Amino acid sequence: MIVEGVPAGLPLDEDYIANDLKRRQAGYGRGGRMQIEDDRAEIISGVRHGLTMGSPIALLIRNRDWENWKDIMSVEPVEGDVEPVTRLRPGHADLAGAVKYGFDDIRPVLERASARETAARVAVGAVARRLIDRLGIDVRSHTLVIGEAKVKEAHHRTDKIDWARVERSPVRCAEAAAEKEMLAAIDRAKEAGDTLGGVFQAVAAGVPIGLGSHVQWDRRLDGRIGQAMMSINAVKGVSIGEGFAAARLAGSEAHDIIEYDHDKKQWKHQTNRAGGITGGITNGEPVTVRVALKPIPTLGKPLPSADLRTGGAGRALVERADVCVVPAAGVIGEAMLAIVLAEASLEKFGGDSMKETLRNYKGYRAAMTKKRSNG
Repeated sequence: MIVEGVPAGLPLDEDYIANDLKRRQAGYGRGGRMQIEDDRAEIISGVRHGLTMGSPIALLIRNRDWENWKDIMSVEPVEGDVEPVTRLRPGHADLAGAVKYGFDDIRPVLERASARETAARVAVGAVARRLIDRLGIDVRSHTLVIGEAKVKEAHHRTDKIDWARVERSPVRCAEAAAEKEMLAAIDRAKEAGDTLGGVFQAVAAGVPIGLGSHVQWDRRLDGRIGQAMMSINAVKGVSIGEGFAAARLAGSEAHDIIEYDHDKKQWKHQTNRAGGITGGITNGEPVTVRVALKPIPTLGKPLPSADLRTGGAGRALVERADVCVVPAAGVIGEAMLAIVLAEASLEKFGGDSMKETLRNYKGYRAAMTKKRSNG
């Protein structure tokens, strides 16, 4: 991976990145591959003596399972035949990708469409997290729903979440009762040869007013966050703040009343139904994003399907897979949110060095806190 645009002087080391990679591999419901993977990103360039240099940062994650796939995915032609994969999986990119690119073997689609590539996103997201952390922005995630099990509405409140408990939870859930139900649901699905989806919430606290823009559609921050989240494997829905629930409210109930705190010299809202973004711009409240994942398509007891080459009926392909990836997806969601916020922060504050970026940031914050009269 190549990360471009990070200012010079940002503290960064491999252990910091490794922490998020480890969190991505955890979570109840993960499959056998997690026994093989032990991801660590090597910093190849862009960092000197623990500080970024302002040049592109090159990261390398080695795949410990590569030895088993050297012939199957060889760049060069190989002697003999490689057994093709032709049994299509409903819900996967197999059919659409094979038809689009003219393959008669779904292996190239299967490998590239795999969520394995999200390890790279999490590594890059850790770099972004390191950057926005210097600006006082903290990104976290927790699980709201797995299958039919869900947390109570009170635990949707980001100011009430015990984040230490979330990190200890095998399903990254803030509520003990819901966690127990989620674990049981995953066990039942595994026994039945099935899979489960769910919903996680990503939260960014400490985000200042002014990231993003209303002036062009592609600069609206909620649109950029939506695209980033929708690009995660198995994600089928994204909402900012109250999202779809706001559609059922009257305007008098849906909008966040604005106030000015004269003691703290800052703008605030009585509620945060907008999820920290109004008009495509952050409004000073925590940015909250709910993300819905479908169950992953590789089932232990495969669905009926068809053969890519013959069209004949049969059962879908079965490969090593997870039962539930919602907890891990939350960590990936954190990475994507951090990347978008880091990009928006650098657009807003600029700077070739962290000293310059922080100086610009502090000057902007100071300008927002100028004393206002009570009149």
